[in-house]
Amino acid sequence: MNKESSSAGSSAGSSVAKKVKKRASAEGVAHIRATFNNTIINVTDARGNVVAWNTPGKSGFKGSRKSTPFAAGIAAEVVGKMAYDAGVRKVEVHLRGAGNGREGAIRALAAAGIRIVAIKDFTAVPHNGCRPPKRRRV
Repeated sequence: MNKESSSAGSSAGSSVAKKVKKRASAEGVAHIRATFNNTIINVTDARGNVVAWNTPGKSGFKGSRKSTPFAAGIAAEVVGKMAYDAGVRKVEVHLRGAGNGREGAIRALAAAGIRIVAIKDFTAVPHNGCRPPKRRRV
């Protein structure tokens, strides 16, 4: 019964591995959700995994300033840099909503060095469903 077992306290098999940052594929999809109060920007890889995301609120804008095109541009610029660092080079933009931040977000993504391949609009249009809110009288 001569056992040659591995030493119990040895650190040979239990080394601490450094977390490896995954590189996303070169192509991805930028989802821009532009509501009247905010703009949400997501960049996903080809499989649909989120690579980077940001909103004007996360970038430091509060209240009614979140709905401005400038705020959407700043948020999209941050997302563009994060996605570029993750390896995304080409992006297909999917727009949803009719808010102010649509144009600013697209321009900022292009300025961050990401090539925009296509722009598709997925804004939901009602087939006379819910009654819209009353018109503002200013």
